[in-house]
Amino acid sequence: MRHRIRIARDQYKFSCAHMTVFPDGTKERLHGHNYTVAVALDLDRIDLEAMIPFAQIKAAIGELCAAWKERVMIARDNPHLTLVRDDAEELELTLCGKRYVFPREDVLLLPIDNISVEALAAHAGAILFEKIGAVGAEHVRSFEVTIEEHPGQGASCFIDIR
Repeated sequence: MRHRIRIARDQYKFSCAHMTVFPDGTKERLHGHNYTVAVALDLDRIDLEAMIPFAQIKAAIGELCAAWKERVMIARDNPHLTLVRDDAEELELTLCGKRYVFPREDVLLLPIDNISVEALAAHAGAILFEKIGAVGAEHVRSFEVTIEEHPGQGASCFIDIR
């Protein structure tokens, strides 16, 4: 028997702007989404001794959403990106040949190569797994993070623990 616990509450969301880049060097226009985040753990056991504390998981999801809320997300490792200036006041860049200047506090440079829902799920999975780990339990088999950009449209990242 296997079991799954899932944390996917309405409060675990963030709104941000982004531009997905395509392999041919074209991109979407700057636009935004209201993303939601969910975490699931697959377990071998659910008995009293094997209980998983939700508080640590909920706190980590909440921190991620707060950090990503109301930002312009830029994929730092995108081959079509050139950072022209990055200081305390402004971030100037070119992406796919287009020039952008943003107030620095509004931009989040992520260490990924694209701002797609798949890449966001993978990056969020790495961040949350580092914060949560397997919540110290030997009976946790896998860890999943799902990000949806619209209800029913999103991506998941799966991390096998054992």
